[in-house]
Amino acid sequence: MPIFSKVCITGHTTSSAPYPHILYALTVTLENGTRYEVFRRFSEFVTLHTSLRDPYSLPAKHTLTNLVPSAWVNDELITERKEGLALYTHSILQSTEIQDHPILVQFLTPGPFAPFGMPQIECRAPIVRMESRSLASVAVDPTQSRPLSIKSEPDQDGTKIAGSGIAIAGAYYPTWAVDTLEPEKIAFSKYDVIFFAFITPNGVAGIDWDNDSKDVLRRLVAAARSGTNTTRIVISMDRMYPTGGWSGCHWMSQAVSTPSNRAKLCEGIVGIINTFGLDGIDIDWEYPNDTGSGNPHSPSDSTNLLSLVKLLRNVLGSTRIISAAVTHMPWRGADGKPLRNVSEFAKYMNFVNIMNYDVFGASDPPGPNAPLENRCGTSVQPEANARAALSQWTKAGMPASKLLLGLPLYGYVAHSNAKKLSGSSVPTYQSSTSSPGAHPRGPPVPIPRTGAAPPGDLSRLWGQQISFNQLLLSGVLHKKTDGTYDSANGFTMSWDDCSDTPFLFNQARMTVVTYDDTWSLFDKAKFAKEAGMGGCFTWSLDQDDGIALQNVILAGLGKATKATQLG
Repeated sequence: MPIFSKVCITGHTTSSAPYPHILYALTVTLENGTRYEVFRRFSEFVTLHTSLRDPYSLPAKHTLTNLVPSAWVNDELITERKEGLALYTHSILQSTEIQDHPILVQFLTPGPFAPFGMPQIECRAPIVRMESRSLASVAVDPTQSRPLSIKSEPDQDGTKIAGSGIAIAGAYYPTWAVDTLEPEKIAFSKYDVIFFAFITPNGVAGIDWDNDSKDVLRRLVAAARSGTNTTRIVISMDRMYPTGGWSGCHWMSQAVSTPSNRAKLCEGIVGIINTFGLDGIDIDWEYPNDTGSGNPHSPSDSTNLLSLVKLLRNVLGSTRIISAAVTHMPWRGADGKPLRNVSEFAKYMNFVNIMNYDVFGASDPPGPNAPLENRCGTSVQPEANARAALSQWTKAGMPASKLLLGLPLYGYVAHSNAKKLSGSSVPTYQSSTSSPGAHPRGPPVPIPRTGAAPPGDLSRLWGQQISFNQLLLSGVLHKKTDGTYDSANGFTMSWDDCSDTPFLFNQARMTVVTYDDTWSLFDKAKFAKEAGMGGCFTWSLDQDDGIALQNVILAGLGKATKATQLG
């Protein structure tokens, strides 16, 4: 039995007799050095997939269907199909249970491919017989990844990568969200992409999972693939466990430090994507080449990150999403300063998710959590707002169409008697417990539904985050008949014009809450659309008041149809 060393899809040919079809050229290299070509139709890949009953994904069936001669010259469609088939072939060859399977051996051997005595179909190039049924009729496993309905455009190196066109509405769904919002109850029609958080690299470039996150992910994927949902599910890889904080000491720097480590990490990521039927990977490494508090780091961190992204794109092809969660400034280079040129990253990435939140945390005097801009020019962090982040990333070479603006569905509770927000005397993140643009590493402190504290008493949450739905549960906000929200139980709602964000204060209770509401979220989503950004995402969808805030965000993005759909 031959042992396959490498299989590449190197080209394609076409034939119009007896039916229009495309043959994909597979260059097969055996371990003894023998090399030869095999030509296979897409329908034969489907037969292979069905016969092996493997868990891996073929390209989406509608990518190239009902081929006619006019479609043959559509290089974008054919290239996308070839890359998807290359990823599928790579995956099955990496499986120890499949790589020597007799059916796979027959598939990769010149001659007809007819497993289990199925009728043989001549398969010589360039003239081949094929089934008369359309490719659209081929059954596809519902756990396969779904296409994202956004325009694909060639980047500088010719790679077709989604990331421009209509505005994307995304959201993060952390593992612990299952306690308050089960995957089966998510209104998937409201989201183009959901980022599942988190998996974590470990000290040997492997991947660790937290608690029951595998089971939660399986449920999320199954729910997303049910019915007519088209939401894409992307796994988010963080550099530490949820309880670690951004200053925790973990292993992203080491995991990408050498070619062998990157290869192992890439193999683990691709394995997870294929096993769970996912649509891509989100890399949540916010501070490359930054110590935090003893965080392993290296001057080569950003260079190594780019190498990982290139490797992932090479293996995943152009149909999968590669994104990164980032702060307001580009990643730090070898000199410790933000990179001045990130255009090479842009060639291989779909989205860069700007985490425009946690700017001032629960400080006293209080400052805005997620400023749209520094309109008054008084902030001690003038670079930490949505408008500045857009400028900083685009000046460094990241197209606006690949930037997603992060919107928080939570705020902070400060122990303060202030009646206004201040940006002039609030400490920067280096001397504060929060850091601009850092995903929370755990669920908000729960608010008991009964007993514990009277309505409007947030003293137990001083210095903590609070989700939007907790503001309602605690009685400091109430929903009006027009769908907007107002203060309650002794709190006063006010507006900070400098940052374009709301806040609540109650001097008697010595409490200030900085947060985002329907008005500020709409403004930021509208800003993203008008600025030509790729869209918006939220942290995190379980903190919404149902889908009230998401509907406002969709409206701001100009996605009126999604905003009015029933959840």
